[in-house]
Amino acid sequence: MNKKVEVQDLGNRDYKEVWDYQEQLFKEILDLKIKNRREETDLATPNHFLFVEHPHVYTLGKSGDISNLLVSEEQLQAKNATFYKINRGGDITYHGPGQIVGYPILDLENFFTDIHKYLRLLEETIILTLAEYGLKAERSEGETGVWLDVGTPFARKICAMGVRASRWVTMHGFAFNVNANLGYFDNIVPCGIKEKAVTSLNVELGRSEVPLDEVKPKLLKHFSDLFEAELVEKASV
Repeated sequence: MNKKVEVQDLGNRDYKEVWDYQEQLFKEILDLKIKNRREETDLATPNHFLFVEHPHVYTLGKSGDISNLLVSEEQLQAKNATFYKINRGGDITYHGPGQIVGYPILDLENFFTDIHKYLRLLEETIILTLAEYGLKAERSEGETGVWLDVGTPFARKICAMGVRASRWVTMHGFAFNVNANLGYFDNIVPCGIKEKAVTSLNVELGRSEVPLDEVKPKLLKHFSDLFEAELVEKASV
């Protein structure tokens, strides 16, 4: 089992460009797994972890409801935002500046074959990172992602998640609000969940900004520990 994970920080990139890149890496892993099975070889499959920050964009998962997008195409253009229907699970979400988006593209057969466990460990990565800032984050039963003040009238989501998996290979991932412009969430019903708020790390800490480069190493440390992975930095494409 190959537990090495190549980490790339793509900076600020267009959503569709990075989606295509994810698909390329995803397909390379799947093709290698198929080759191994057909030719009875045992070539190691690679694992990837992409960090990226996107321009304003809304994405709707394959089981999502388009009515959860509350603005027209013209209004999207006025807000300098784009919209895509994509092939992950979950409903509608927002990506934008000030948000850390993480895309683990892993062959889970290198780690464990359990999608439920995979999602819970991604959530735990965020929960442990927030604990370093003195915040008690939690899961909300039946609602994938990471929340604060669960079970109270003040419950608010700080990290959304949605993944795709095929033959135990994953893509898509999490969107962690660090310095996000929360006004953009007013244009959707986030994740299809009504009457619950969204928050950002800088808001919770009462800071104007939290450096993304301060948060990313914390995320990687907890990801590495939880997945027992060996992280390898890779130059950006």
